[in-house]
Amino acid sequence: ELVLKVRIKTPNLRENDFIEIELDRQELTYKELLRVSCHELGVNPEHVQKIRKLPNTMLRKDKDVARLQDFQELELVLTVSDKNLLFRVPTLSEQSGYNKKASELMY
Repeated sequence: ELVLKVRIKTPNLRENDFIEIELDRQELTYKELLRVSCHELGVNPEHVQKIRKLPNTMLRKDKDVARLQDFQELELVLTVSDKNLLFRVPTLSEQSGYNKKASELMY
């Protein structure tokens, strides 16, 4: 297996952690990288404009993917114009465990 670190390019979020994904070394193709990355990150592959090997190299073809080494960092650059729809942080009242009455208490 080839282990890669992948994240979504989101400049508006303070925390943008990488996740680790595994690819079978027998199937090191651009298509497989895109499929696994999107599946793990919960992104529609149609919304991916490009895959960037950090800091500044665009992956374009199977040969680019075949040259990747363990723990290299990749970013998915999305084409969606309103990224807030994809990565909207829930408000406090939308989070599970939120108690509206408790939030109105004054101390």
